[in-house]
Amino acid sequence: MTDDDATQMIFESAQPLDPLADSEQSNVKNRAKVGSARPSSLLYTYGVGSIMDLPQFSIMPAGLDDWEPIWRRRPTVPTIEEPRLLKVVQLHLGSRVQQLRPFPWQPKARAMSQEGSDLGIPARVFPQWLRCTGCDYLGPLSRFSYTNTHPFRPDLATFEHASCPGRTFAGAAKGKAKDPAKGQARRSPAVPARYLLACANGHLDEFPYALWVHRGRTCPAAPHPDLKLRDSNIGQGAGAVITCERCQQRRGMGEAQGEAGKRKLPTCRGRHPHLNAFDPKCGLDTSLMMMGASNLWFASTQSIIVMPRSEEQKQTALATNLRTYLTPEELADYAALPKMLRSLLAAHKCDIAGVTDEQLTAAVAEALAPPPSEEERRERLRDWDPVELLVPEWNYLQNPSLFAQQQDASGLMVTEMPTAAELPKQVHRVIAVNRMKKVNAVIGFTRIDEMDRVNDLASRLVKLTRDGRPTWVPATEDRGEGVFLQLDENAVSAWEAQILPTALWRAHRGAHRHNFSRRFSATAAQINPDTRFPAPRYWLIHTLAHILIRQMAMSCGYGAASLSERLYAWPATPDRPAAAGLLICTTASDSEGTLGGLVALSQPERLHGLLLDALRRAGRCSSDPVCGQRTPRHGEDFLHGAACHCCCFASETSCERANRFLDRRFLLTLPSIDDERVPGFFGTIDVY
Repeated sequence: MTDDDATQMIFESAQPLDPLADSEQSNVKNRAKVGSARPSSLLYTYGVGSIMDLPQFSIMPAGLDDWEPIWRRRPTVPTIEEPRLLKVVQLHLGSRVQQLRPFPWQPKARAMSQEGSDLGIPARVFPQWLRCTGCDYLGPLSRFSYTNTHPFRPDLATFEHASCPGRTFAGAAKGKAKDPAKGQARRSPAVPARYLLACANGHLDEFPYALWVHRGRTCPAAPHPDLKLRDSNIGQGAGAVITCERCQQRRGMGEAQGEAGKRKLPTCRGRHPHLNAFDPKCGLDTSLMMMGASNLWFASTQSIIVMPRSEEQKQTALATNLRTYLTPEELADYAALPKMLRSLLAAHKCDIAGVTDEQLTAAVAEALAPPPSEEERRERLRDWDPVELLVPEWNYLQNPSLFAQQQDASGLMVTEMPTAAELPKQVHRVIAVNRMKKVNAVIGFTRIDEMDRVNDLASRLVKLTRDGRPTWVPATEDRGEGVFLQLDENAVSAWEAQILPTALWRAHRGAHRHNFSRRFSATAAQINPDTRFPAPRYWLIHTLAHILIRQMAMSCGYGAASLSERLYAWPATPDRPAAAGLLICTTASDSEGTLGGLVALSQPERLHGLLLDALRRAGRCSSDPVCGQRTPRHGEDFLHGAACHCCCFASETSCERANRFLDRRFLLTLPSIDDERVPGFFGTIDVY
């Protein structure tokens, strides 16, 4: 990956400013640019509030308030128009959100050209306590010097200890050894001190090293003593020891670990380092966190596949544009003057070709309509089900007559494919998704425990702006291709009725209840865990998607981590019919499409062999019989059965549920030591 394919990360001081402009006003070149990242990683791995490791130090992408100086460097701000997704974002964050914006990036015409060099994502250095690699000195950022002068090598940016004396060897005091660098000041690179404090409300803070080593008191010898962090056991946190150079007190970091260590840590101060702000009166217990911990940051995103818009959605999109380009006063004054509205919109380069005066007037009325009250929004959010995002996509795929009316603006092109006679009869339909566009939006993030696992109180979602009321959120547009498989609903319903009374299903439900009760989020106790437990058909379709991803990766030309699943699996309710299908797709946010290798697998002669090979591979695992007979018992709370890394697990970029709710026994009838043999949906299959 080159910088041309990525959004650059730019260093920002503690105060809100335009770091690129600050750099231009100084004589030091390239001070601001410290790295780059792909849009997908900024969405799911290194978004706002996360910690991104650079070669020499680590940074945290700043909140959306600090992005505004970057956007002001352009006369107009680009937006992504997708009314269906915007409504969901407004449901979660409030009606003030009016835009989905891409990351501030611009492609370059040539490798060394300057297009887009004035754009980037502001970021703060975090943690701001560093350790010198030459003498183990531990201190705040202000004690180290920053160097970043090479115009084309932001990876050389580093913090250095300018007067590092080097390490003193243990025998030097007794004359047995001498420090070869003693008395010679040198510049040694500094690395982040890796200990942090976090709470379940999403706050993150530096570890209080000085208070820790002095057991909550001040140093008796100096108000701000020098500290050293020595790691006597490389790679293990328990081996690190903090030492005060003035009073010689020492304390190991191992004391801060575990439940006993929690009682020795201070309560949360409510710090949000990505906002350079504090929330008042948090007071929750804190937990010791390590840089790079998997539970330090969980993205909370919503995504949809763009479908051809209905007339109602077109009107909503136009109303959004009206609110973006015109003030409420202008809308009210010219509501009955379509010609004047067209002139104003043309001045803002808003394309309304093909919009009639009646449609424009209706859009104005919608734009002027008062938003729902906060109480109404919260009530709707309590009743909201993420499945609502999938229902329009499922309904569209059930109507082949609509495929001929596809619109280029949606970026969707699908073709119903014939099925081979040899294809298992349980597969009802196959659809080739020749082109598709997926839009993803960030609504926040959580720490310690991810939001989607509990889907509890919205207060757990960490805010993206200082006032917690953003007017826009970052989003990406991914383009790609895929293959959609629909299972026979009658066969799925009949099989599901057989699974519900089995001992295996009862064991999985009990494990889920136990797992739910052990969630870090205190609000998990307020939710009935059974309402979050997927139906058997979800386990079936999820497992089928995983074995297909593993098999397709061998034939389509894409790596398994580049393929992702989108599952349509829910039983019938009074509001919506049942669904049983899956979409395996690949998308990319920094290209105009993909190569066609995946959609080619929908051809009848290829899909038949691919599906049979995938089922045969799922019939055995190198970890059998342990894997094939894995059932949660005696208080165990793992959320999978006969599935492991050898047979079913996929990468985190592929799976929408982090490799939970998988069991090969729902897919195929496997040998079992249990009294009750679970019927597999595809029955038995020859394994060779």
